[in-house]
Amino acid sequence: MAANPQTAVSGLARALIQHGRLSEADAVSCTTAAPGVANGFLLELAQRKLVSTREIARFAAETFGYPLIDIAAVDRAAIPRDAIDRKLMAKHQVVALGKRQNRLVVAVADPSNMRALDEIRFQTGLQVDLVVAEADRLAKLAESLAESTEQTLKDLTGEEFDMDLLQQEGPSEQSSEDAGQEVDDAPVVRFIQKVLIDAINEGASDIHFEPYEKFYRIRVRTDGILREVAQPPLVLKEKIAARIKVISRLDISEKRVPQDGRMKLVLSKTKAIDFRVSSLPTLHGEKIVMRILDPSSAMLGVDALGYEPEQKKALLDAVERPYGMILVTGPTGSGKTVSLYTCLNLLNKPGVNISTAEDPAEINLAGINQVNVNEKAGLTFAAALRAFLRQDPDVIMVGEIRDLETAEISVKAAQTGHLVLSTLHTNDAPGTLERLRNMGVAPFNIASSVIMITAQRLARRLCTCKQPVDIPVEALLQAGFSGDDLDGSWQPYGPVGCERCKGSGYKGRVGIYQVMPISEEIAHIIMTNGNSMDIAAQAQREGVRDLRQSGLLKVKQGVTSLEEVLATTNE
Repeated sequence: MAANPQTAVSGLARALIQHGRLSEADAVSCTTAAPGVANGFLLELAQRKLVSTREIARFAAETFGYPLIDIAAVDRAAIPRDAIDRKLMAKHQVVALGKRQNRLVVAVADPSNMRALDEIRFQTGLQVDLVVAEADRLAKLAESLAESTEQTLKDLTGEEFDMDLLQQEGPSEQSSEDAGQEVDDAPVVRFIQKVLIDAINEGASDIHFEPYEKFYRIRVRTDGILREVAQPPLVLKEKIAARIKVISRLDISEKRVPQDGRMKLVLSKTKAIDFRVSSLPTLHGEKIVMRILDPSSAMLGVDALGYEPEQKKALLDAVERPYGMILVTGPTGSGKTVSLYTCLNLLNKPGVNISTAEDPAEINLAGINQVNVNEKAGLTFAAALRAFLRQDPDVIMVGEIRDLETAEISVKAAQTGHLVLSTLHTNDAPGTLERLRNMGVAPFNIASSVIMITAQRLARRLCTCKQPVDIPVEALLQAGFSGDDLDGSWQPYGPVGCERCKGSGYKGRVGIYQVMPISEEIAHIIMTNGNSMDIAAQAQREGVRDLRQSGLLKVKQGVTSLEEVLATTNE
């Protein structure tokens, strides 16, 4: 009987016919009746008891020259679930069993299925080494791997979320194919949204999505401390990264270089949280860090930041000056941005023209002209500053002074009737003046433009479960307390841990500040090329507390613990 030309039989079916294991009529009949699933022909053969799946696997291995493997003996824990996309695995009923350098070992039931082989090569970018397994057992393994991934996601999510909470920054067009993909990936979408909402509810500042060789973890930074919150299946690392990149308007096809973007989480009609997104290629995939930008943090007011009364007065006096430069210094994550935005909020009035150049603008403020620096397009801090000066500004905020050109333009702006606010990366306030001089700014220009420098750190605030602790006098003296401080009128407190603070003993953070106005004496030291030690000594004589002294005052007030101050300040 001749084969129906409309019915195409597979290469494995032809081999079975040629070796007398199957009649041509049965091959055509089984091909026609086979269910529309991968390896349906082989399963149909077994269903009709024409050839068992075990016999087919042995025949395929011998005929096509591939090793035969017993799926029951495979260690499921060692299967690299991220190697092949879940859809591809289900479509062709294939399973990746191992990965070594640029080669992937893949179990198949039909080694003649070249389409499956080509798709795996294209998706993974790896060379594929085939092994043959029984069709029914392979199908069960592929389905169970996919189901375990879905179940893990459901367990991690625990509840349903609206799929339209996440929004892109700016307009975008979505094809029907992309929309279908999003529906298909709904569990991933809900999982990401749960992670973001939980992080916001905790008051976290950053979320880290981190891929490693054998696991994938998500950590959040709360009160300055990183804590692991989930370990989703490793196979989902590509989907999670792709989803975040799509909604952040990043190029999902580019995985070789870092990228930056933004996204928004709409919590209600009146509240939305922005996220600054950064992707970084690592050894085992893309690490994505999301910085949570809550606009309400900039609206707290100067009283909530932790300034002492005299520090607050000095800062407000400087902000009310018509011109000059105010510098905020400290390491990344020390709260410099919130301090600057708090000052801008104080100045943000209908009669004041405020312009900012940032990289990027973290918090959107109505009434303030914010510019994102774009180095590739030529929009540098210096270029933005020059443009500002042609637009009649009263207040200018520069995200960071990084080079001599930006520093010189900022200084000139401060000398010509503008109030300039900016940040610099130094350890303390006196070191900032020396840093400007080392950048190449003339001492006269520094002395005549800078009116105040604020150095700051963030220390964890003790929870209400705090308890008094006994600290030896020697340890208190070594930390920086004077003999007069140890008069018995105050009691140090330490962390305990409760449900409210999740056992850490700390809840929230408080600022520790060194607020140094530039007096005539300090200006004279700058003009005569004095160093930061000379400036620090003069500031001490003028009653300016350094960071350690400000931190110890917070210990006396019972706001934070001594170990927290010692960890966040240098003496």
